Amino acid sequence: MSLFATTRSTAPRTRRRLDPWTLTTLGIALAVAVPVLVVLAHILIPSREIWSHLAGTVLGRYLSNTLILALSVGLGTAVIGTGTAWLVAMCRFPGRRLFEWALLLPLAVPTYVIAYAYTDFLQYSGPLQSELRALFGWQHGDYVFPDIRSLWGAALLITLVLYPYVYLLARAAFLEQSVCVLDVGRTLGRGPWRLFTTIAVPLARPAIVGGVSLVLMETLNEFGAVQYFGVDTFTTGIYRTWFGMGEQVAAAQLAACLLLFVILAVLLERWSRGKRQYFHTTGRYRQLPEFHLRGGRAWGAIAACTLPVLVGFVAPSAILANLALETGDSVLGSRFLEFVGNSLTLAAVASLVAVCLAVALSYGVRLHPGRVSRLATRVAAMGYAVPGSVVAVGILIPFAWLDRQLNAGLDAWFGIQPGLLLSGSAFILIYAYVVRFLAVSFNTVEASLGKVTPSMDAASRTLGQTAGGTLRRVHTPLMRGSLFAAALLVFVDVMKELPATVILRPFNFDTLAVRAHNLAADERLAEAATSSLTIVLVGVIPVILLSRAIRRSRPGAGGKDKGL
Repeated sequence: MSLFATTRSTAPRTRRRLDPWTLTTLGIALAVAVPVLVVLAHILIPSREIWSHLAGTVLGRYLSNTLILALSVGLGTAVIGTGTAWLVAMCRFPGRRLFEWALLLPLAVPTYVIAYAYTDFLQYSGPLQSELRALFGWQHGDYVFPDIRSLWGAALLITLVLYPYVYLLARAAFLEQSVCVLDVGRTLGRGPWRLFTTIAVPLARPAIVGGVSLVLMETLNEFGAVQYFGVDTFTTGIYRTWFGMGEQVAAAQLAACLLLFVILAVLLERWSRGKRQYFHTTGRYRQLPEFHLRGGRAWGAIAACTLPVLVGFVAPSAILANLALETGDSVLGSRFLEFVGNSLTLAAVASLVAVCLAVALSYGVRLHPGRVSRLATRVAAMGYAVPGSVVAVGILIPFAWLDRQLNAGLDAWFGIQPGLLLSGSAFILIYAYVVRFLAVSFNTVEASLGKVTPSMDAASRTLGQTAGGTLRRVHTPLMRGSLFAAALLVFVDVMKELPATVILRPFNFDTLAVRAHNLAADERLAEAATSSLTIVLVGVIPVILLSRAIRRSRPGAGGKDKGL
């Protein structure tokens, strides 16, 4: 027998119990996954008659329009977002500090709001064409004017609103780059353009691709602008099939097709990165080198940064302000305050719930960073990739079934039918918002919690605090700023959300987004301006906070570290 032989222990193995934090993490992940699983399950339900009708009439148009819209917006946002990010991060020209935060302003404008604004301004009876006819004496048919209410118009306006997603991540990536890498390129004789294309962009590629992926998800989720412009996409098809044709199964199957598009976009993003990894050669940072632009180059940089802000934020905001002051909402009073109250209440409750769940998820992974916990957090964070219309369909189907069962049971036992207790209440709206935007709060909270050193946990537990006590007394005070930022981001996203709100809202329960959508659908654009402008003004606040956070994100921004 070998001297190093080992003996097997005869003691019985004890099963590892799931602690409350892990159970909470799994429960949140399951709640978020329910709408997606419901939608995917409907693929197996046969519905050949309606599908043959859709395939012979509109399905091809849904597919082609959705693909063209996604590709056009993805390419446009990549060009605008990456180019402007490089200019404000690496070049010095007049007004650069102003453009650093101004380029984020279009993020505050919902796509349906910018569509309403430009439609009123550019339509035949709008101020622009009216002035042209008065100036040149033109009559109807004497000139050709491009129609903004088209597929190309929708792609252009969506691009102007969504490019800040790419700008946001690309600028942060450029600010985090190490000076030594850029200095090597300059030593090799590469000018600003070659430095940008051959060094800076490859290093920032993961961030740029991540920004474009967010843009594609938002484009697939788009409802208000494309419906108003009469562009048939999968999102508008889901709404029309459910409410116009009364085909619940077919609508769910269309939602499943849209969900497959989203999954494909995510997989393509992962595949494009492959096993490539990008590293800086040093952990020490100093002020980035700046290219001084003068003359025509400076004016070109100013124009390149001014145009997206002017067309994407200043012009539509001015149009809406003018309409609101001249005409405004006809119910600007107690009824309008009710819309404001509904929007603020939903946004406040959803943001509070989302932040609480994000804290539970993040802390659960911190305590038990195992495979189960990490898988659960990935599932819980996937809601942002799921379009609002898909989430709405996946929630409405099971809750409508629960309502039917509940009414049948109460009628059999007590002879009463309370109606739509679940699917007809604001509860499912809150649920949909949390599923949709939990990832927004989770990413912010997780990043903040990761900065708290584990020694604080150990010290707190040594002093007799439980895991919950440590979270309440130690981590929460340290994360107060990040928790507020996470809540604010979710708050604004809920204020702008339209497809889920339109599908799930209770009867006679309108928000500012729904009010603007309903008025615009009736071609009452001047009245829709008040609600639209209110949503824009609320969205400006987090944009400014985001810009300040990015400015402070670069290590060594103060320039104290003189090393490379």
